[in-house]
Amino acid sequence: MQEQYDAKSVEQAAQQFWSTHRAFEVREDLSKPKYFCLSMLPYPSGALHMGHVRNYTIGDVMSRHKRMLGFNVLQPMGWDAFGLPAENAAIKNKTAPAKWTYANIGHMREQLKAMGYAIDWTREFATCSPDYYRWEQLFFTRLYKKGLVYRKNAMVNWDPVDQTVLANEQVVDGRGWRSGAIVERREIPQWFFKITAYADELLNELDNLPGWPDAVKIMQKNWIGRSEGLNIRFAIDGSADSLTVYTTRPDTLMGVTFVSIAAEHPLALKAAESNADLATFLAECKTAAVNEAAMETMEKRGMATGLFAVHPVTGAKVPVWVANFVLFGYGTGAVMAVPGHDERDHEFARKYGLPIVQVIRPNDGAEIDVQAAAHTDHGLLINSGAYDGMTYSQAFNALAERFEKAGCGSRQVNFRLRDWGVSRQRYWGCPIPIIYCPKCDAVPVPEDQLPVVLPEDVAFSGVQSPIKADPEWRKCVCPICGGPAERETDTFDTFMESSWYYARYTSPGATDLVDERANYWLPVDQYIGGIEHAILHLLYFRFFHKLMRDTGLVHTNEPATNLLCQGMVVAETFYRDAENGGKDWFNPADVDVETDERGKVIGAKLKSDGRPVGIGPTEKMSKSKNNGVDPAVMVNQFGADTVRLFSMFAAPPELSLDWNEQGVEGMSRFLRRLWREVRDHVQAGPVAALNATALTADQKTLRRKVHETIQKVADDVGRRHTYNTAIAAVMELMNAIGKFGDRSPDARAVLQEAWSSVVLLLNPITPHICHSLWQALGHAETLLEDLPYPKPDPVALIKDTLQLAVQVNGKLRATIEVPASATQPEIEQTALAEEQVQRFINGAAIKKIIIVPGRIVNIVVAA
Repeated sequence: MQEQYDAKSVEQAAQQFWSTHRAFEVREDLSKPKYFCLSMLPYPSGALHMGHVRNYTIGDVMSRHKRMLGFNVLQPMGWDAFGLPAENAAIKNKTAPAKWTYANIGHMREQLKAMGYAIDWTREFATCSPDYYRWEQLFFTRLYKKGLVYRKNAMVNWDPVDQTVLANEQVVDGRGWRSGAIVERREIPQWFFKITAYADELLNELDNLPGWPDAVKIMQKNWIGRSEGLNIRFAIDGSADSLTVYTTRPDTLMGVTFVSIAAEHPLALKAAESNADLATFLAECKTAAVNEAAMETMEKRGMATGLFAVHPVTGAKVPVWVANFVLFGYGTGAVMAVPGHDERDHEFARKYGLPIVQVIRPNDGAEIDVQAAAHTDHGLLINSGAYDGMTYSQAFNALAERFEKAGCGSRQVNFRLRDWGVSRQRYWGCPIPIIYCPKCDAVPVPEDQLPVVLPEDVAFSGVQSPIKADPEWRKCVCPICGGPAERETDTFDTFMESSWYYARYTSPGATDLVDERANYWLPVDQYIGGIEHAILHLLYFRFFHKLMRDTGLVHTNEPATNLLCQGMVVAETFYRDAENGGKDWFNPADVDVETDERGKVIGAKLKSDGRPVGIGPTEKMSKSKNNGVDPAVMVNQFGADTVRLFSMFAAPPELSLDWNEQGVEGMSRFLRRLWREVRDHVQAGPVAALNATALTADQKTLRRKVHETIQKVADDVGRRHTYNTAIAAVMELMNAIGKFGDRSPDARAVLQEAWSSVVLLLNPITPHICHSLWQALGHAETLLEDLPYPKPDPVALIKDTLQLAVQVNGKLRATIEVPASATQPEIEQTALAEEQVQRFINGAAIKKIIIVPGRIVNIVVAA
């Protein structure tokens, strides 16, 4: 055993052993319980960041621990490789997205291997590989035939210069993020999945996921947004036309003073034919955002159409307005406006001088002024004719019955959730396997012609997708009539690939999406990833699993039993004000920090010029704030085990981790100390077998401390996932070992057990050093994950003596030690014999003595 801990050689030796023995390749084994541990797959951006390291270290600790508990553990890795960042990099670097992506995958794979993760690399794949996405295309065609996929026109953000659809976040101040062109609201054909057909199940099944965080389930419930309301038809005065609104507040119907419709509503388009000003306004609306969130904050604008709707109860004529905040693709594209009881309608009515009427009063009878602000709570109806005095529920039922009887309305359950649009007008994505034939319309590509391969060796400028620009790629033959046809040039939303990747890991080489192996491994037992994925990815993840279940590919209802959302990794930020009014950000590695005697940062200077820099807030590591820490630098400086140990010790997994290089150095010192103290023990020579019955009191005390630590760490790691407290418990044990001066043969046997236990307890967290220390302690070289995780010895936990606090009238006066078998009279006698206790009794009469077993003796005396 070398004298000094050399992380580099120790880690190389362990990783070589794991590789030679193919230690983490796994197969189905019915003789063991299975454990599928999965961290969300990374985008191959070029380098790991500390967020990756924390995420994958948590998963690795869980995986190694479960294997030591006897589970058959699968921990795979892949690459979420399609998407816009590769296109952006291709434009910037004048290269093909594929070349950039594969190079990054190679680099990041080596970084992951350097961290020593127990990954089964035989299952690795990149989602941009035809061997992967062919099955996605196959599944799409099957779902198309089942009616779960359809094509329709939808409103999108269209960049007229780059000739592409933009995501909402790519529209900056109404302009395309790259071209600067004014973005249009355009209606184009898009492909959709019928996720709404599963809305009820996606909502209800959340109650069957006790292992998922409540915060995630609440966000999904809100996103699905189930609501019960009424569809109500308004006739249009002087016309055979009508419009239908959906409302969850029919109790406010008598407060309708106008109706708002979307700019794309047929009534708006019809009215604009004879109204040039309205036509101009509708054209202006095409440049507005198309998502609900943006519409909530933008300026509310509108224009009267000249049409009037007939109130279905009173017969009153209310004006029909086009409003820029009404989306045609949401609901019916028409909203009954009740400005007295809706904040958005109130803002609009105040702006355009429209009437505001109160029709609800608070239940407590309080006076309100709806002219000043909308009152949105439920209450009792007023100014509502025959419905006055009714509650919300009473009015809902009464109006529902009225409209259903009259044939102008009905009860309706609606969802905020909309069908999932999967079309992207981009190049670097999975081609949608559809053929367009002049005679046969849209036809799915036959299964034996899949995959439709995306060409990778292309020139890419970003202005137009290479497959849209290539007529030869588009040309094909209709599989139905044999006539000339063209391929779909849209590609899939990259959420498609990440919605089913977890299942493919279970069935490498399968001749379908998955095979029978999937039902051995699924569901995922532990899924790990950031809470920022709570809605879209995790919702599509659940939806896809149900699609696979309903097509007979898997047998379970949900894809993952347990979900852990790890906290962010945050770090200090440093800056100088720039001439353009912005800030120049400096990496913490380039800054010297000055602290006071308490360790508080009081100043900072840039290393390169010695001049001061400003100290910004502690924020999530990001390129924009230049406060990221390169894991490779940390591994080269301290070793992977140190980085892993700090990641687990600095904070519980679900909380943010404050990156602190002093903390990393502290973990490095701890591992060096561990190495040194084990070496000292080993250098002292051979160790006799442990004879637990021959131990002295001090030896028993240390052994009890060992097994108390095993008991605590097993609970912290296995049940609570509080790795920081588990590591702290091991540190406390090492302190106890350090104070133990006995080096007799029996004592050394206790120490041998103690150090062996420390190594096994730490192995899931710091596997490289534990691999070496295990051999140094005299054990054969082996995969520690195949050894059982330590279990506490019940005999060792038994205490021969107890320490009890002694109180007099509730105040602590002494501490006594008694045999664990002491009777109550014996405990009382020992407590009363204490000099300090007698001093405070001071001859007073003892009224009673209360003993809390194992803890306290309270002597109550007369005042």
